[in-house]
Amino acid sequence: MRTRTIFILSILGVFILNAWTAREAGDLQKAGWLIGTWKNTTPKGSIFETWSRTGSNELSGKSYMLKEQDTIVFESIRLVQQEEGIFYIPVVKDQNNGAPVRFTAATVSEKQLVFENPQHDFPQIISYTRVGTDSLIAEISGTRNGKMRKQRFPMVRVR
Repeated sequence: MRTRTIFILSILGVFILNAWTAREAGDLQKAGWLIGTWKNTTPKGSIFETWSRTGSNELSGKSYMLKEQDTIVFESIRLVQQEEGIFYIPVVKDQNNGAPVRFTAATVSEKQLVFENPQHDFPQIISYTRVGTDSLIAEISGTRNGKMRKQRFPMVRVR
């Protein structure tokens, strides 16, 4: 009888794990619209952000500028599904001593991604809002030196 109980509990555990994995992977799947290369044109030049799928539970991105023949990378980003949730983890050149900073997903949908880290100096919120199939607005916001700040980066998909 004890062996049968252990067997049933083991099977039940596998079903629960599979259900959780499918649900959680589904949450990250909602961010699939971010995959591709996006461009923001500024007076100083064009800034690009490129995203790709690096696993069933991870997307990776990088922000960079093309200057003549050089690619200047500003940051590398991991968008990771973990047991506790989805996290946006950037490593920004010349910031935080090169250490990654972890932002927790507040919203993950087919139209918007919002990540928060209230303890970070600036920004405390990073968001991506899908405006159309080929356009989005990236935004960083929060408090800096006691003042509320917000920077918007309208971007178009590069084909």
